[in-house]
Amino acid sequence: MKKYLMLAAATGLLATSLTTAQAEPGGCLKYGAAGAVGGHVANHHGVLGAMGGCVTGMYVRHRYRKEARAKAALYDQEHPGAKGSYEEKATAYDVEHSTKPGQMTGTTPATTAPAATAPAQPQ
Repeated sequence: MKKYLMLAAATGLLATSLTTAQAEPGGCLKYGAAGAVGGHVANHHGVLGAMGGCVTGMYVRHRYRKEARAKAALYDQEHPGAKGSYEEKATAYDVEHSTKPGQMTGTTPATTAPAATAPAQPQ
């Protein structure tokens, strides 16, 4: 019976991880599962690890969504009257500004233009 229960749980976790279409970091379920495994390995504290992983997952997702709302606000400033959800606007902002989800600035370092030098004059 345990074997069938574990198989059903593994199938459920696999199905939920495959059907997520948004590019959000894992929440309570994913981080909680990882925490449970880590807690079980660390002296059989699976429940404590699951609770810690769940809290961590909720915090990471909260921080991600907060940044997405900030990017959507910046997109609204650049494109007044744009329609769509904040996720769509944040994705559009990422595409336009070459940023990645989870960071507000671009991945390429800001370079300064080389100083204009006058050609050397013969003396």
